Amino acid sequence: MLSFDAGGFRQCDGLTRRNFLQVGALGGLGLTLPMFLARRGAAAEAGQATKDVNCILIWTQGGTSHHDTFDPKPQAPLSVRGEFGVIDTAVPGVKFTEILPNMAKNLGRFALLRGWNPRNGSHGTADQYVMSGRPFNPAVTYPTYGAVVSYHHGFKSVLPPFIQLGSSIDHRFGGGTSGILGLEYSPFEMLADPNAPQFSVRDISLPQGVSAGRLDRRSRMLAKVDALQRKADIQQEDYAALDDYYKAALNMVTSPDTKRAFAIEKEDPRLRDRYGRHTFGQSMLLARRLIESGVRFVTVTDGGWDTHTNNFRSLKDSRIPRLDQAIPALLADLANRGLLDSTLFCWFTDFGRTPNINSASGRDHWSTAGFAIMAGAGIPGGSVLGATDDEGGVVTKDEYLSEDLGTTVYEKLGIPTDLIAHAPDGRPIRLIEGRPIKQWM
Repeated sequence: MLSFDAGGFRQCDGLTRRNFLQVGALGGLGLTLPMFLARRGAAAEAGQATKDVNCILIWTQGGTSHHDTFDPKPQAPLSVRGEFGVIDTAVPGVKFTEILPNMAKNLGRFALLRGWNPRNGSHGTADQYVMSGRPFNPAVTYPTYGAVVSYHHGFKSVLPPFIQLGSSIDHRFGGGTSGILGLEYSPFEMLADPNAPQFSVRDISLPQGVSAGRLDRRSRMLAKVDALQRKADIQQEDYAALDDYYKAALNMVTSPDTKRAFAIEKEDPRLRDRYGRHTFGQSMLLARRLIESGVRFVTVTDGGWDTHTNNFRSLKDSRIPRLDQAIPALLADLANRGLLDSTLFCWFTDFGRTPNINSASGRDHWSTAGFAIMAGAGIPGGSVLGATDDEGGVVTKDEYLSEDLGTTVYEKLGIPTDLIAHAPDGRPIRLIEGRPIKQWM
């Protein structure tokens, strides 16, 4: 007898086929990829429509200060406005802080929401809420956007639909995970540094000591074992279907397309320089390569934004310069390649930070005001939406919540906003309930 569970296709003796064939991606992906492929086949049979708009989402974990970036208050007291001066942007009358010169010059390529109300000031729950568009619920773990894309649209190429670069996501409350959709829709997590001289991705390479010939022998041995099992098993159709999925998983490991997508060293060195020779810059370049190769959703994570101490030095010296270089480079690169219209770009973070600077030259968590950025996929470049009061503490105009950010993402990516999934106990769950940001649709 065969049974399905969240961990894969298991035989009655408890031994999975994954235990037999541990190679490359099947070690890291084998738990989920065959089930991914099974769901893709089911969606295709159902005639599910696909809208090919992809997404790159930047998650700055910790809570990026809105005061010291995109919503400065130059007329406020020093205890609020902080150490940074302001500069003009490409949009007359709109100013950013002086540490964002490239973002300021390129405001015409992206839209800024100054009217985001996070309604939350806690880590962990922020990762869950902002990256799913649903407030934390201890009874239901709502899936992150990339998982919903994988669930609804499925595969477009041999590569997984949903890839996460870096590990700066707090999973304590299900943030950044597939939640109720099941493990088969979790992201393929890539933790290797694409800026490293010998960059390689473990799960798309054969393990040390396993040659291509040895891999082929393992595959043929597995086929013989399966043939014997099928003769004695009444579920021959199930075995045949499972073969297709595992063959496809194996194909990802051995496919030239997979290796080509991650071959960042093939890029023009001058382009790599424009993105920045640092982990974040090269992750952004890799994200573009993955989208170009058929990945539907890439999350790029960046930690270290919880600036309770030394907020200004941290932002100026380490956190902001990399993003100020890489994000405009990505948007320009996408536009030059004709990909910006079909790629949604998002920059989200936990929440805003306090108007008042604390005694450690930092800012603490703030739950009623912050910023969000979107670009591409029809988002009007140069749009600056919403406003906060004179101290940046509360939204006074065009207020939108995380639910609304999520609904906008769903609509841009061609996901029905009334999409229903089912919890493990069978309960129907609506995945998003918000209103789209109408000025950006």
